[in-house]
Amino acid sequence: MSGVWVFNQNCVVRLVESPGGDSCQGSARRKVLVHVPTNEVVTSYDRLERILSSLGWERYYDDPDLLQFHKRSTVHLISLPKHFNKFKSVHMFDIVVKNRNMFEVRDV
Repeated sequence: MSGVWVFNQNCVVRLVESPGGDSCQGSARRKVLVHVPTNEVVTSYDRLERILSSLGWERYYDDPDLLQFHKRSTVHLISLPKHFNKFKSVHMFDIVVKNRNMFEVRDV
């Protein structure tokens, strides 16, 4: 992982990735989201939704441009772009932070 964690005025943290990062080839490495208990790479929103559902997350259908999940026992909301090809590392890290020990972001 290469970049800097930055807090905005609302005390929300986000990862600002360094272009090229620490990659040996000089370009950013592709990242994948891994479900740790099964060591499975998440390759679709269908699979991610099944995993999140099993962890107590509920899907919200309010915004047609986003996939959103909420966990009743928390104030957390996961918002993802509608299309999986727009699923970036910042979204992956959001899922990791809100589901401790269940997911990891790995370089491919």
